[in-house]
Amino acid sequence: MKSINAAIQRRKRRGFITMELALTLPILGLLLLALLQFSMLFYARGQIVEASRAGARAATLPGTDPAAIESIVRGVLSPGLQQGLRVETELSETPGEVVSVGVSVPMTVAAPDLLWVIGISLADQNLYSETRMIRE
Repeated sequence: MKSINAAIQRRKRRGFITMELALTLPILGLLLLALLQFSMLFYARGQIVEASRAGARAATLPGTDPAAIESIVRGVLSPGLQQGLRVETELSETPGEVVSVGVSVPMTVAAPDLLWVIGISLADQNLYSETRMIRE
């Protein structure tokens, strides 16, 4: 009698694990895509922050023009991040005043838009970093 009941219960549970997998696999896939996209954006953000710092360091030196600062920023960034790059500079000729360098890159250049399916899109958004330093 026990073996018959066990066989009936096994038949009832057949397909249950498949159903669990079908429900949880898309959620796990989305989490994996979100993790990948976030890590790529975080890595690109680090490069952009370093590029704005390097540009600001150059802007503090006498005789530096915006073209030279943009060249330094491009030298720090990887070639993939240079598409759509915008460099904003606020220079001063007087020592002791604040100079500012802002670097902006579209997020779609930094990482693929993997989560657009669920309504989270990177379109029309930028990674931005601004660094201010005192002119020498």
